[in-house]
Amino acid sequence: MNRRYLIATALTLALAAAPTLAEDKSIVVASTTSTQDSGLFGDILPLFKHKTGIDVKIVAQGTGQALDTARRGDADVVFVHARSLEEKFVSDGYGVKRNPVMYNDFVIVGPKHDHAGIKGQDVVTALKRIRDKQANFISRGDKSGTHNAELGLWKEAGIDIAKDKGPWYKEIGQGMGAALNMASAGNNYVLSDRATWISFKNKADLAIMVEGDKRLFNQYGVILVNPQKHSNVKKDLGQQFIDWITGPEGQQAIGAYKIEGQQLFFPNASDKGA
Repeated sequence: MNRRYLIATALTLALAAAPTLAEDKSIVVASTTSTQDSGLFGDILPLFKHKTGIDVKIVAQGTGQALDTARRGDADVVFVHARSLEEKFVSDGYGVKRNPVMYNDFVIVGPKHDHAGIKGQDVVTALKRIRDKQANFISRGDKSGTHNAELGLWKEAGIDIAKDKGPWYKEIGQGMGAALNMASAGNNYVLSDRATWISFKNKADLAIMVEGDKRLFNQYGVILVNPQKHSNVKKDLGQQFIDWITGPEGQQAIGAYKIEGQQLFFPNASDKGA
């Protein structure tokens, strides 16, 4: 009788634990908004789950916020695009290793009538003209990777935007979609990552004004949050995600993702200098 009771109890406990174990096979990835808004994750994550059974929960934020989320231990992996911030995150002990994943580029978008006269110019000339003409410019102002890149470009143009900005320079503290919507509504200029621009539906009178400048290069990296900082980090599951997305299957999936025939991201995990 005691033996039967013990067996029944063991089976009950095993069945009760099974759903918990299944539910636990998931990770949180704090990621830049462009990977989510462009539809990339919606396209490739089902492939990863089919292969591994791991469910990936995306927290889409600007790069600065995503790194802060990881610093608090509220994510297992970060997937962002601001190399200097990523390297500091690792050097400060919050991340294990920075891995290059893919790249695309930034573009300056503006009204088709181009009142600042920047179409076809290099990015430095374009920003100088925007400032000189006091043409309305939308800045995300949210410490994202795109915002970080924008500030760096103003600096390259020899413009101290903190001192030179006026009513023409509008910081909104929001994501790329909101910045593009505001630019569209008011015929303003804005810096956008190309992937979000391609997937953006409300283009209205906006068009790409500046592209192709090497200073507009946009590299993405993926980092496992350091489990020595936060014991709750799912090290093995997070590393499986990193290994997949930087491996042959993940890289092929990234390269295959297109909207209207246009490739949004270009895999380059093999480029260790990226």
